[in-house]
Amino acid sequence: MKSRAPYLRSAYLIEEEEPEEEESKEEGEKEEEHWSDYWFEEPPAEGEDGDKDGAAEAGGENVGEEDENAEKDQGRSGYPFNLPAVIALPEMSFGAVTILVGDNGSGKSTLVEGLAVAAGFNPEGGSRNLKFETHDTHSHLSEALRLEWSKKPRWGWFFRAETFYGMATHIERDNDPQSGVASIFPDLHNRSHGESFLTLAESRLSSKGLYFLDEVESALSFHGQLRLMRIMHESCAKGAQFIMATHSPLLMAFPGAKIYELTDSGATEQLYGKVEAVQMWRRFLDAPDRVFGELFDEGEAPPNG
Repeated sequence: MKSRAPYLRSAYLIEEEEPEEEESKEEGEKEEEHWSDYWFEEPPAEGEDGDKDGAAEAGGENVGEEDENAEKDQGRSGYPFNLPAVIALPEMSFGAVTILVGDNGSGKSTLVEGLAVAAGFNPEGGSRNLKFETHDTHSHLSEALRLEWSKKPRWGWFFRAETFYGMATHIERDNDPQSGVASIFPDLHNRSHGESFLTLAESRLSSKGLYFLDEVESALSFHGQLRLMRIMHESCAKGAQFIMATHSPLLMAFPGAKIYELTDSGATEQLYGKVEAVQMWRRFLDAPDRVFGELFDEGEAPPNG
């Protein structure tokens, strides 16, 4: 049985609105608290509360209330709003572990990125408090998303394999004795890519919180992926939530995960054994010679030179 979402339940596109002029505040008037003001700077210690009680109502987002704009056409066109996966987003709901799968260009990484940024994470990876930028390539999807929460987290992280080196470099250089963050992180550059990734995962995924993972298998061996799944399992036992985009059949097999397969038709909740990538890997591993024969067309001689 799939467990319910500890934090993020669902998301949908909101209608584009004209920006409203901000009313001037009376002198001495206290600004309304936002749920993200309660985030930890580091992972909460063992036994420390990782959630903000009552924060589900803070930040201007209503929990449990239906919005009349949730499923209607939002009037946007072009990338990324024309992706079938983005159009199908209102039909998706997130569990304790939700895995987005699909071919290149299906929109799985775009969705994970948009959800992570809308939740307050740095587009190139990190936490809400770790802000850096090497090359701005993220879409504007996050600006059009409304997130629906069971409750708001006080801790979380966005892991992106493709921007990990830039994040590690930013952390290493931010070494000011008073304001720098380097001292609260493990040494990431003096290890292999996979080892540094797992070292950071072990230090940052150890508590309950909300975690986004984007194609992290590119940094990890088979054994590395198993280590990551062990970390995820232990964190889920503490109340963590994971939303992951992956091509890895191994990561897709995480016990109890909710799997959405993204195609040109939209998003379909799928059983592990029915996922196209899983079926293709099984077919290849059962008979690689047959697959290569079909791929290379053995009946035709290869060109010279």
